[in-house]
Amino acid sequence: MQILYSKAIEPYWDIQYGIKKDFQPTPNRTWGVIAAKGLAPYLVEIDASLFIGESGRTSIRLDAEYEYMFSQKLVLSPEVEINIFGKDDEVTSTGKGLSNIDAGLRLRYELSREFAPYVGINWGKKYGNTATFASNDGEDVEDAQFVTGIRFWF
Repeated sequence: MQILYSKAIEPYWDIQYGIKKDFQPTPNRTWGVIAAKGLAPYLVEIDASLFIGESGRTSIRLDAEYEYMFSQKLVLSPEVEINIFGKDDEVTSTGKGLSNIDAGLRLRYELSREFAPYVGINWGKKYGNTATFASNDGEDVEDAQFVTGIRFWF
């Protein structure tokens, strides 16, 4: 869960700051957050966050998404997220350096701007010590899921 204050710094860019609380995996972690969110050239949506936690823990999350408009209603959205951590945390099975990469591809049909069912696929892979921790715990290092759902807002 994150609670962030957002302030526009440019026409298409916001700076955000606040706190983030991780409830899973235990123990709970609390982080300070500084982020930049906006629209990069070629209409790529970017979200870059720096997290500063207790005991000198740090993390960076980079997220990029693009929307291919096949028509006014049919939209393909690729997205990629990269997580990097500053130090090993065996308790939460998180390794220093590049921790994981998640990528997804969703195809949605907008029945209206506010309501759109979608289908897609998500792929994720853990790297470095995060992969080692996952293997030692009997978890998969790489996985893929087919997803379906409804995107809505009001």
